[in-house]
Amino acid sequence: MSRISQIELDDSNLPPPTPEIEQERRVAIFDLIEENSFQLPPRDDRDVPHGPYHLGLAIRDKRLVFDVETESGGKAAEFHLSLSPFRQVVKDYYQICESYFTAVKTLPPSQIETIDMARRGIHNEGSRVLQERLEGKVEIDTDTARRLFTLICVLHFGG
Repeated sequence: MSRISQIELDDSNLPPPTPEIEQERRVAIFDLIEENSFQLPPRDDRDVPHGPYHLGLAIRDKRLVFDVETESGGKAAEFHLSLSPFRQVVKDYYQICESYFTAVKTLPPSQIETIDMARRGIHNEGSRVLQERLEGKVEIDTDTARRLFTLICVLHFGG
């Protein structure tokens, strides 16, 4: 089964998240566990451990770390990605999210919908960047990339 069955975020060195960020995190993890596609490709003629996988996400030494294990705890893969390609899209995403959270409290539905459309567009851009950065390391579908991008934003919140 090429999927993630468990996910852990290493946010031990980050400031406590806002209630909105914590809610985004919970929803992304729940949705990710419910449905995802995560397949490790063969590399260098080595056998790829079969899933389902446990995924650990962390930011270490200014790099995004994916730590992939089998359900039995065996190491399946580990890869590190530079955070540089994500910085601007994460910044844009946080700014539009702040606007959205404020709008929900004060603006009419038509204006909220406009901001939400922009938020989804930036989120799609972040998931596209993630898929590009993971190319050759892991194959994920668009919905999985979107949910993982949300979790990257949660980790980036304090990074």
